[in-house]
Amino acid sequence: MRVLQLIDSLEAGGAERVAVNYANGLLDHVEASYLCATRAEGLLKSSLKTEVGYLYLKRTKTVDVKAIKALNKFINTNGITIIHAHASSYFLATLIKVLNPKLKLVWHDHYGKSEFLHERSKGLLTQCSRFFNHVFSVNSKLENWTKINLKAKLVSYLPNYAVVSDTQLITNLRGETGRRIVCLANLRPQKDHLNLLNAFKLVLVNYPDWTLHLVGQDFKDDYSQAIFNYVKKESLEENVFIYDTCLDISAILKHCSIGVLSSKSEGLPLALLEYGLAGLPVVSTNVGDCPKVIENKSLGVLVNQENEQELCTGILSIIRDKNQASLMGNALKKQVKINFSEKHIIPKVIKVYKDISRN
Repeated sequence: MRVLQLIDSLEAGGAERVAVNYANGLLDHVEASYLCATRAEGLLKSSLKTEVGYLYLKRTKTVDVKAIKALNKFINTNGITIIHAHASSYFLATLIKVLNPKLKLVWHDHYGKSEFLHERSKGLLTQCSRFFNHVFSVNSKLENWTKINLKAKLVSYLPNYAVVSDTQLITNLRGETGRRIVCLANLRPQKDHLNLLNAFKLVLVNYPDWTLHLVGQDFKDDYSQAIFNYVKKESLEENVFIYDTCLDISAILKHCSIGVLSSKSEGLPLALLEYGLAGLPVVSTNVGDCPKVIENKSLGVLVNQENEQELCTGILSIIRDKNQASLMGNALKKQVKINFSEKHIIPKVIKVYKDISRN
């Protein structure tokens, strides 16, 4: 099998990181592994192993004839047999499948607003889904939605997995060691950073020496501006630090004490798994498949979304009981290593690849 991961960009988002993880992780399991970025490159390009074949299309529009020809040539030149298309790259993948009927097409659904699936547009996706040999859904809600709304015959739930990198700390982390709270999430409305900031402001009433560190891409839009405005308005500049995209995530997490997620909606967030691999005690909103990771109170604290008081209480419970926090972090690390690791997930992907290749 010669497998191509197809993704629109290599910016540091969840779907993009999953695509890179698969391109790297499959190297020892398939004849050849490739990745194609269709619209934009980004920081994650440096995370690709040198053995991964790489193509950047510089695609500028939905139907870009030059990009289609370039990708088609790359696929035929390299004898690629399977396209594993992530998120919105499914349309280009479908066009290539039409040109190469024997090519197998897997679509990986990373839709992050699984609490708002009733709002999801599905017209073009439904038509393209007739060409999908298999669909992977990152949580059970997406799996059910796909089975009901799309035309693909084979659909399965496939949890994300995280990897630990050996990067050194290059980010200039502010705050004191042992008193850092980290939120690993791009600055998007569904991540609800403002709810987290409200909760953290309540935490500071009793623990003014703690700091909050927001790590994730800043899209420099109205939402991110609202976050910066809040920090300034509430005079939190010495307690809240915003870093934009960072490449040294594993190193950053090692220097933090608590991981938080305050999302209104999620699929299965990589951040939660990365917190686990770092051994961090976690407070997360009870959305998407977060409860499949934090299955009980020994593994972390789950709170209702859009509830700053509950989020504050969850954070305070960890700050106040260091022994329990340590046990919680270790338990979550074990949970992630057993159920959400490359070793656990890759064989499931390989099995699907083999099954569709036989048909």
